[in-house]
Amino acid sequence: MDLQLTPKEKELAAKGRAFCDEVLIPLEQVTDEHGELPMEKRPAVRQAVRDWGLAGINHSKEHGGLGLTMVEQIVIEEQLGRVTNGLWSCVWRPPVSLKFGTDAQKQEYLRPSIHGERRGCFAITEPEAGSDPRRVQTIATLKNGKWHLSGEKWFVTSYNASDFIIVHAHVDGDPNKPSLFLVDKPVNNMTHIRSPKFMHNFAFDHAELRFEGTEIAEDKLLGQIGQGLEMTKDWFVEARLQIAAHAFGAATRAAEIANDYATTRHQFDRPIRDFQGVEFMLADMAVELFAAKTMLYRVAWEIDSGADRSRIHAHASALKLFCSEVAGRVIDKALQVLGGRGYMRENPVERLYRDIRVDRIWEGTSEIQRVVVGGQIRKRGFNVYTGWH
Repeated sequence: MDLQLTPKEKELAAKGRAFCDEVLIPLEQVTDEHGELPMEKRPAVRQAVRDWGLAGINHSKEHGGLGLTMVEQIVIEEQLGRVTNGLWSCVWRPPVSLKFGTDAQKQEYLRPSIHGERRGCFAITEPEAGSDPRRVQTIATLKNGKWHLSGEKWFVTSYNASDFIIVHAHVDGDPNKPSLFLVDKPVNNMTHIRSPKFMHNFAFDHAELRFEGTEIAEDKLLGQIGQGLEMTKDWFVEARLQIAAHAFGAATRAAEIANDYATTRHQFDRPIRDFQGVEFMLADMAVELFAAKTMLYRVAWEIDSGADRSRIHAHASALKLFCSEVAGRVIDKALQVLGGRGYMRENPVERLYRDIRVDRIWEGTSEIQRVVVGGQIRKRGFNVYTGWH
């Protein structure tokens, strides 16, 4: 078993780190002050993603992407996760479901999205539907050669940075017909209700939308009727790995800042790291990060090795659960080491503390991940987590 990164993987990691340090981190303070990345700064960041060769890291060369393996993607995402205020989202990852589109849809949506000429957002969650997608109330009805969408969506992340929306709806209101639809902005009979403020500040918004008989062409169905849930699950697996990588990167940055501070901060004529209470916190942080990174790269390697879809789904849930909760514990300890300094908004650890909390909620709460893990154990035994495929 070779656990060494290849020269290419090391190069990609270095590129991700440099992009984070040189392009994204200088934008942290202004993004936090404004609540979002200011509009006037967005074009330059978008061009920087292209210039640095980071456009389309999650899609194949066939479709215009970089054709990276999952491990290669993760070495980049880990470094991007170090930045605060969700600025990692500036490096776009076109939804994986677009690869299931028709040739015309790939030409109209996927390829331009890979090059940063278009951007899509996902509309899944609703007032009464989150972890249980069968409770989705948004209906799609085909009338006179047009699809009509009606329903309300919450937490549509990056809506104000996107020019189209992928909407998860039930055809004819039938939960056995979950389907995805491509909706271009602007469109009649769709209302942007609001973009509420959250605990963290984020590069882009999280919108609430209402569809009231919103009319779109028949060819805007993505995939087949009834395939929506399976395509959404594929997106969830990718998103959960991405969250795990970002959570690990965030926690690592916080730990590094705390470690440096513990070395330079003196009390009672010695560095505070010399006190066992601080040293033990640093040790616990290191051990949890060690375990999280090992797990992260194992799951990425399994995907590249062609592990079966059900195993990947099972392991992605466990990974997202573990990394998001480790990050919460590590960053909390880092803030404690920093004391009052860590509680100041100008300190990256304070922003990371706010940022990381959502990772236990979005793309499947920690409780839902435990449901998935428990269900896998019930069906397949502990070997699905303790064995090798």
